[in-house]
Amino acid sequence: MSDTPIPELSVPELSGTIATAAKQVFGDRLPMAERYVAHLAGSGIERGLIGPREVPRLWDRHVLNCAVVAELMAEGAAVADVGSGAGLPGLCLALARPDLRLTLIEPLERRVIWLAEIVADLGLSDQVTILRMRAEQAVDSVDCDVVTARAVSALDKLAGLTIPLLHGSGEVLAIKGRSAEAEIAKAAKAIRKLGGVDTSVLVVGAEVLEEPTTVVRIRVGAAGR
Repeated sequence: MSDTPIPELSVPELSGTIATAAKQVFGDRLPMAERYVAHLAGSGIERGLIGPREVPRLWDRHVLNCAVVAELMAEGAAVADVGSGAGLPGLCLALARPDLRLTLIEPLERRVIWLAEIVADLGLSDQVTILRMRAEQAVDSVDCDVVTARAVSALDKLAGLTIPLLHGSGEVLAIKGRSAEAEIAKAAKAIRKLGGVDTSVLVVGAEVLEEPTTVVRIRVGAAGR
């Protein structure tokens, strides 16, 4: 972890319907979420984790888009986030749901260093663990109920990266776009081979977001029955 002091942060504006949604999703942790967004808009861009053009859309397209997925998770669930990158969705889920236990799996050192700095700054060290490794290497290190992923790979490949982390029981929640149904059709054989027993497309956050989040849910083992 870097010893570089964290500078004063400038928070991207939060107003209107997005402000209302953020208050509903993050509750009394909204100031922590605002600080996280400020990190994304600052060092996140400086270190290449987020593109500068994304700043105006950080709240709705990225942070809230990820955080609403928490509504699909049971109380106290252990969640592994594959390819965490800038903490999307892992840190968003941690901020929205203090009862969740998060393991962020990220192979790239510069991203892991940044994530560690942000977790420490936000005071999330008791809730969030960071593993610097590929998902394939993390199977023996992770015990979780849910695996999440966003913008990692197509579902046919993603299934092989995520389902083994469940050790035969649980569910994968993959944030996807309009191609979700087509990806499911292409990945169906691989999902079944890996133990997936039910795959569906869910839309979450419609009550708070103008553009709700599309999630592919793969249920594995007893969780799918």
